[in-house]
Amino acid sequence: MSDDYYKILGVDKKASSSEIKKAYRKLAMKYHPDKTKGDKSLEDRFKKISEAYAVLSDPEKKNQYDTYGSADFQQRFSQEDIFRNFDLGDILKDFGFGGSRGGGFSSG
Repeated sequence: MSDDYYKILGVDKKASSSEIKKAYRKLAMKYHPDKTKGDKSLEDRFKKISEAYAVLSDPEKKNQYDTYGSADFQQRFSQEDIFRNFDLGDILKDFGFGGSRGGGFSSG
């Protein structure tokens, strides 16, 4: 399955890092599991949004994604690779959520 991370976040490929972060924050607020009360489809959407942000917010991963395209990027990089050095809790604490509840998003 290949997803277009830019489409997921609703941003253009030329979007700045601040535009990407702003789009992510807006969507994360809407789809965070604390807001969606256990709706599995919305939780899955939140995970995809977080995955897209984990890639597009990291200059090296974003470069790889832009170079290889969606399908090839996802073949080259595991979920562990995608979320390495990505701490969802740091971003979500600004929203008033206690940290990453979705599991597996924070890495060393």
